[in-house]
Amino acid sequence: MTRRQWLGGAAAGAIGALLWRAGLPDARAAAYPFTLTDAQWRKCLSPLAYNVLRHEATERPFTSPLDKEHRAGIFACAGCDQPLFDARTKFDSGTGWPSFWRPLPRAVGTSRDFGLGYPRTEVHCARCGGHLGHVFDDGPRPTGKRYCMNGVALAFRPA
Repeated sequence: MTRRQWLGGAAAGAIGALLWRAGLPDARAAAYPFTLTDAQWRKCLSPLAYNVLRHEATERPFTSPLDKEHRAGIFACAGCDQPLFDARTKFDSGTGWPSFWRPLPRAVGTSRDFGLGYPRTEVHCARCGGHLGHVFDDGPRPTGKRYCMNGVALAFRPA
């Protein structure tokens, strides 16, 4: 296989994945207990929160004030207010995004994400399906997980 053939195949695969993912949020919306129309989501979310929660975008690192939030409380979904993470499980990962080592029970779901061309584990809200971020296996004890979340996808409720 030549380099040109490999690059052409990789580009075709990436375009196919983007086209497939473009229809994904609407197709899976019916699977969640909390649903809104696209117009309703646009009305209740900021443009950035809409793109992250509904279209799996990513906010720039070190831009969310929630990355530096250290008070006791609960981090909830910015889309549907589902409680997601207890502040006691938050840690400074140095990545520029709020990170947690464990979600609340039944608060999130996961799925495989090939958006960058390699497999990652996407984390979404179990109530509305909103994209929150990704989970990695390089977190602290006791779980060894790093739930790396987009701050714009979260709302903080102090205790």
